[in-house]
Amino acid sequence: MVASPSIAPLASTVAHPAGAKIIAGIKSAGVREIIALPDIVTSDGLLWPISRDPDFRLTRICKEDEGVSICAAMSYNGTRAVLIMQQTGLMDSLNAIRAIGMDYKLPVVMMVGLQGKEPHLGPEQSAVYGVRIIRPVLDAMQLSHSLIEDPEDVDHIQEAIVAAYATSRPHVFLIGRAPEAP
Repeated sequence: MVASPSIAPLASTVAHPAGAKIIAGIKSAGVREIIALPDIVTSDGLLWPISRDPDFRLTRICKEDEGVSICAAMSYNGTRAVLIMQQTGLMDSLNAIRAIGMDYKLPVVMMVGLQGKEPHLGPEQSAVYGVRIIRPVLDAMQLSHSLIEDPEDVDHIQEAIVAAYATSRPHVFLIGRAPEAP
């Protein structure tokens, strides 16, 4: 398949969210625990800077549903955590999220990189099936979610994390464009 020459200029002209602002939003919400699997969308702008930040404790895991359980368990002692993964792991973890987050009503906050999503398109317009179905699946499960693509999208991170813990419900941040590295 030959790529359309008109796509590349559009993709390079879109604004990306600042990784430093995302990290600041996480910190301002009182999160110090990061549970993660490497994700190509978030690695440069979030995961690697977090791994060097002494304000965070980073726990690397093997499977995303382990991260769902760890984040939920931490909530029992008032510890706030964020799980970082990509959408394939989110899809693999839906049953754990359903049981732990929805049935047991425990706060699990996730930042999910949308691997393969074109930067100039919304998730619903993506050519990647796994990206295109994420929001409809989350809507069907009645899971709170928000999209982080544009620089101003990071302004609600603290509020959404605080709300997830206040209501004891999950929240999914969908990272549609790779955050700029700090």
